[in-house]
Amino acid sequence: MTGATKRGPQNVQDVAAAVTALGPEQLEELNFQNLQSLSYSMPNVQMDDIGTMPGYANFSIRGLGINSSIPSIDPTVGVFIDGVYMGVSAGMIVDNFDLQGIEVLRGPQGVLFGRNVTGGAVLINTRPPTDDFNFDARVGVETGLRTVADATVRGPLVKGLLAGKLAVYGSHDEGWFTNKFNGKKFGGGDTRLLRAALKFTPADEFDTTLRFEHGTSDGDGPASQNPALASIDTHDVTANADQFLDSSWTQLFSETNWRVPFGNGTITNVFGWRKYEARSLLDVDSTDNSAFHARLNMEQDQLSNELRYAGSFGNVDITAGHFVFQQRQLYIEERTLDVTPPYDANPPNAFLVGGGDGDFESWGVFLAADWHISDAFTLNLGARYSNERKDADVARLRPGGGDADARTINPDFPGLSREWSDVSPKVGFQWKPGDNTHIYGFWAKGFRSGGYNFRHTALALPVESFDAEEQRTIELGLKQEFPSLGARLNVAVFQNELSNLQRESNDPSIAGVQQIIRNVGDATIRGIEAEGLITLGAGFTLTAHAGYTKDEYDSLLLDISGDGVVDDRDYALRLPRAAPWSYGVALLHDLSIGSGKLMSRISYNHRDEEFYSDNNVGVLNKSDRLDANFTWAANEHWSFSLYGTNLLDEVSWGGDTVLPPSPVFGAGGAGSMPTSPRFRPLARGRVVGAEVRYAV
Repeated sequence: MTGATKRGPQNVQDVAAAVTALGPEQLEELNFQNLQSLSYSMPNVQMDDIGTMPGYANFSIRGLGINSSIPSIDPTVGVFIDGVYMGVSAGMIVDNFDLQGIEVLRGPQGVLFGRNVTGGAVLINTRPPTDDFNFDARVGVETGLRTVADATVRGPLVKGLLAGKLAVYGSHDEGWFTNKFNGKKFGGGDTRLLRAALKFTPADEFDTTLRFEHGTSDGDGPASQNPALASIDTHDVTANADQFLDSSWTQLFSETNWRVPFGNGTITNVFGWRKYEARSLLDVDSTDNSAFHARLNMEQDQLSNELRYAGSFGNVDITAGHFVFQQRQLYIEERTLDVTPPYDANPPNAFLVGGGDGDFESWGVFLAADWHISDAFTLNLGARYSNERKDADVARLRPGGGDADARTINPDFPGLSREWSDVSPKVGFQWKPGDNTHIYGFWAKGFRSGGYNFRHTALALPVESFDAEEQRTIELGLKQEFPSLGARLNVAVFQNELSNLQRESNDPSIAGVQQIIRNVGDATIRGIEAEGLITLGAGFTLTAHAGYTKDEYDSLLLDISGDGVVDDRDYALRLPRAAPWSYGVALLHDLSIGSGKLMSRISYNHRDEEFYSDNNVGVLNKSDRLDANFTWAANEHWSFSLYGTNLLDEVSWGGDTVLPPSPVFGAGGAGSMPTSPRFRPLARGRVVGAEVRYAV
């Protein structure tokens, strides 16, 4: 089931969009820990952590993604938790539990979900309170050493009127890596979560649910490797800085539904407030030296409200609404640079501070209509008007640019302000020539927000805004059921035309790394994807997926290769985080033994090599993932699981930032890339674990 149309739960096969919906059982089979756990399990979908600031989402769908840990950079893939839009990518990849389900919508979702969803949307739904008593708990352990425990209780407080939920979660991670600088365990941390919810149902036609969450996550920060010193087929990491990451968040959401006679419809209001804070220190040079250390400090708070109506008038279904969103971001970065022997002098050669302080506001109105011309054919029409304003003060990274401890900046570009507006229409159709066949197609327009770079290191350049990025998409899809075979096949082909493309250079500089964000031109991404399932008999089920994308620049206004001219070399470059091929297969088996059941899942997934930087110097390597899960459900209450992820012990990284070619950064070392120092935050290799679950 999916809520992609905002008209209540619908069968995924009936929705005119490419959707992957995962329920609680499927998430358990996938050993779900956080959104990154799903990064290889869907076609043309990457849900990666960039690693610079752990937990920072750099999601990409169909070749549309971001490549940055700058909070003022808006995503192309929106994340929505219980219907509330998350305004910053930081803190999106943290341990999660107590989930009703996760839906991944591929392709533009601008009419119903607004801006910053040109690639798609990820919908995370926590479990609601219920009027029946439920209790479940889990304890687990996995290599690292990492331990986890959680428990959730749901049930009536006043039968038929008020239901409640209380959920708690805790994990302790000693670290999967070993720091070669001191031989200690590295990459660990602790996460704590508390959730509470109340559902008030005074009448059959009215209900309101209030959700509260508070969480903390702290740890060592990124486990980074410098391939100028280490072999890239190892998980060797080095950090001589006392790295850390401390983050916390508090949020309060509410959803109210009022079922009305008008159009036999429902009026829904979704309110959200969230505050997020994070501090971190990272060893960017990833050597025994103290050449480049960075301290990051950010705060974000947001307030949003969506009021919508969904109903039917004859053969026309209507969804209409109004959305408003406000947020404040404060970002401060300190860079300590020491690039002359003995590389540990006090004071350092350079101490740079900068960042940004911004107030962002947006609002929109939307209308979507499904006109059922006949039982077999439906015309889909929709449009959204959006308006946003961004006010910011920006301090370039420089001596005296601010104070991270005092959480203040000294802006040399105060009072910046820009406003954008957009109309995002959609025209589509659905044709169901038979009970088991669904053919759909649409043309849609969307946009990604413009803004300001809060990490401005180019002292010779003024701070200027970059404009919104626009997208026009054509998609055709087929959803086919084969009841006699117990099978289904979903296929979609698409073409994304991007204009005013936002690109972020990521180049070595005297400040360590320089990042400039500009609108560079236009590009096109074409692709195809498929998901399938077939029941083999004797308890066996086979699932498979495959996706392919091809991208090219159509026109360029600026040089992106770095050679100073716009020529064929620029046009030959590929977009970052746009792997040509991704595919996978999974074999599932259910075996009844006495009063219990053994459920097995073995999967293999592949993703091609892709580029990290816009000049294609930074690379994300190809990856082959083998995972397995075996769960013994002894009865309706107890289950026991053994699992392994990345069983091939593949080495992969979330970013590949090129550092200056100097010995202090490792140039000339004995690693895999001795003349090309890099900052590569590594993902974990092979992990084996076990869990015990109890439910009543």
